[in-house]
Amino acid sequence: QVQLVESGGGSVQPGGSLRLSCTASGYRYSNNCMGWFRQCPGKEREGVAAVLTGAGTTYYTDSDSVKGRFTISRDNGKNTVSLQMNNLKPEDTAVYYCAAGDFPEICGSWYVDQFEYWGQGILVNVSS
Repeated sequence: QVQLVESGGGSVQPGGSLRLSCTASGYRYSNNCMGWFRQCPGKEREGVAAVLTGAGTTYYTDSDSVKGRFTISRDNGKNTVSLQMNNLKPEDTAVYYCAAGDFPEICGSWYVDQFEYWGQGILVNVSS
């Protein structure tokens, strides 16, 4: 049974930083794709970043909303993927979800249905 457990969310002021982590268990972690999605209030779930757990290749949504501010990384020894978020803005407020798929080819695709496994979601609140 695959489990994805997220941690690191919370409240932060604009301009601050947070680091989200997601630890996978029961998952074929090596040479696969894991990523982060978010769902802002009143909006659909959207992809943010993804990483090939084997090669370490990273992918970011084409949207300018997170470019240069968010960095995804993986720690293969801990079956963990992290999302470093800097210079946070109020519009980054959302529930962030860790996601994992069974095929590395899905990395770079932001279709929710292609990711089989999801964490429970963790709230990031950016406000002054």
